[in-house]
Amino acid sequence: QVQLVESGGGLVQAGGSLRLSCAASGRTFSTYHMGWFRQAPGKEREFVAAILRSGVNIYYADSVKGRFTISRDNAKNTVYLQMNSLKPEDTAVYYCAADSRFSVSDYISYLKYGYWGQGTQVTVSS
Repeated sequence: QVQLVESGGGLVQAGGSLRLSCAASGRTFSTYHMGWFRQAPGKEREFVAAILRSGVNIYYADSVKGRFTISRDNAKNTVYLQMNSLKPEDTAVYYCAADSRFSVSDYISYLKYGYWGQGTQVTVSS
């Protein structure tokens, strides 16, 4: 099992940047696929970015491509989400997620991730 703790959320003006971190417990972090999802009030949870355990397979939602960067540091058991050029529509609770069992094509589905953090609020003001 793995426990996930997000940090780095906050209030930022449009055009600004934030870096989210997700610290994972356990000694098998490198075996987990990691993802970031977000959920705005009244909306479904949506995929933001994923980095598979290979560290090479990286995927982004079209809405954040070119602005967000996901990375992982297996030595620190941490995955990051660097968010630049933030927009008001990026406002949401951001969740870190992990799982080791799904196939490469399933990275986009939140149903495939069995472990979740508590979420961190990101608010972008216009």
